[in-house]
Amino acid sequence: MTPGRENRSAAVGFRGSLDDGPLDLRLVPFAGAAWATTAAVLVWGTSAAVAVVSVAVAMSALAAAWPTRGASWSTSRVRVAVFAAALFTGAVAAAAGVRVHAADSHPLTDWAAHARTVVSVEVEVADDPRALRGGALVSLPARLVSAHSSTTTIDGTGAVRVSARGAGWLALTPGERIRFDATVAAPRDRDLTVVSLSAHESFTRVAPPPRHQQWASALRARFAAACHEGLPPDPAGLLPGLVVGDRSAQTPRVQDNFRAAGLTHLTAVSGANVSIVLGAVLLVVRAVGIGPRTGAVLAGVALVAFVVVARPSPSVVRAAAMGAVALLALVVGRRRQALPALGAAVIASTLWSPPLTLDIGFALSVAATAALIVVVPVWVDGLRGRGWPRTLAEAVAVTTAAFVVTAPILAAATGTVSVVSILANLLVAPVVGPVTVVGALAVVTSGVSVGAATVFVQVVRWPLEWILMVAERCALVPGAEWDVGAAPLLVVAGAATALLVARRVRRSRRRADPSGQRGRMST
Repeated sequence: MTPGRENRSAAVGFRGSLDDGPLDLRLVPFAGAAWATTAAVLVWGTSAAVAVVSVAVAMSALAAAWPTRGASWSTSRVRVAVFAAALFTGAVAAAAGVRVHAADSHPLTDWAAHARTVVSVEVEVADDPRALRGGALVSLPARLVSAHSSTTTIDGTGAVRVSARGAGWLALTPGERIRFDATVAAPRDRDLTVVSLSAHESFTRVAPPPRHQQWASALRARFAAACHEGLPPDPAGLLPGLVVGDRSAQTPRVQDNFRAAGLTHLTAVSGANVSIVLGAVLLVVRAVGIGPRTGAVLAGVALVAFVVVARPSPSVVRAAAMGAVALLALVVGRRRQALPALGAAVIASTLWSPPLTLDIGFALSVAATAALIVVVPVWVDGLRGRGWPRTLAEAVAVTTAAFVVTAPILAAATGTVSVVSILANLLVAPVVGPVTVVGALAVVTSGVSVGAATVFVQVVRWPLEWILMVAERCALVPGAEWDVGAAPLLVVAGAATALLVARRVRRSRRRADPSGQRGRMST
């Protein structure tokens, strides 16, 4: 293995192996089209879907009618590419338009148009409830089962957002069915939510969650209990966030420190967690001599179990989709390539759940993964060529690249950017991996014995306190957060576009003058 390939493998990990040749970019335009088209339809409604479908039909017809007699091979390729892109974009727009129309025309929207409409609803909890405003208000995503007014009954599905008060709402589990009285209002976000429901008082449990959600909730609770038994309060609240994305026990002070230090991504489940799970399973499979197909099946089972325990948040969905694509490539015996896997993951995720296209966490996760695939190997090779040790080069390249691509997105979303993020991430990078591995072992062990899991969590007490200390000290740096607005996103987008154009022009010149290039290389 060449040093360059070794660096690429180490930097990218299970996300895929990069060839020495050019990256496979064929799925990238389709992933971008799926993302942009779906987001546009969500924001501007069915009128945007009709416009995109109309343009796509026109482009498809134009490409189909393109004269083929006497056309060169390159012209034929352009014709096929235009036809495929137009057909794909039109199909994505149509699919998103159907779902937007279903949400906009839901019967509950008529009730929301009348102020102060009170209904009795039955819903199924869709995700873990989140405490807002210091715990005074609880936000709960749910799926409608039925709604009853004084004169009308509606039976049907649809995403709803519940706002409620009271600690009891925080104990609800995904998949659980509840009934309560609420005031209906129009949704605040364009995310296929049918209506917003303001719950009046408490709720009545109608049906328990499914068995797999009961198992996941019990395992999360046992892991949290092991953390609180074996660790001080702040580390005990941090470890579940690092391992399974459970931030319910984190104090506002810790959350503020992590945001100011640019470390919030550590407590959001992403491709790193999936890499650890799948990598550990495949290493064990290889050690005991199990074949690749059986190993892929076992890794797939572990992936599903991890997603259930971690809950299907946007970053988990993206990471799981990419892991599934990589497993499929392993089963069919082809080399795993990271960029096509990421493109397929983005397409599958946006088609499965269109609101992901407007989710900041999903955007950050995809951007960070793309940086690891495209930017990090190049930077690692450059630093190694200047005499840097491999481990240090990888740490600096991964941390810096992740900051460069995610900071503009965070700036556009929050109006602030952390200027100490690179330093903070470099300081905690050596311990994050071991903490996550040991934490994952503690999660598995807690299903059998909380006491045994406590032993595992005690092992990582000092690394957890180191992460907390770094976050606190970096957050105290004067000017750790800058108010910058959305300007960095535009600057980086323009710079990236200019870089891609310049690279394409440079490649075109090399192809046009291969002899000159060889002459320069020989000298």
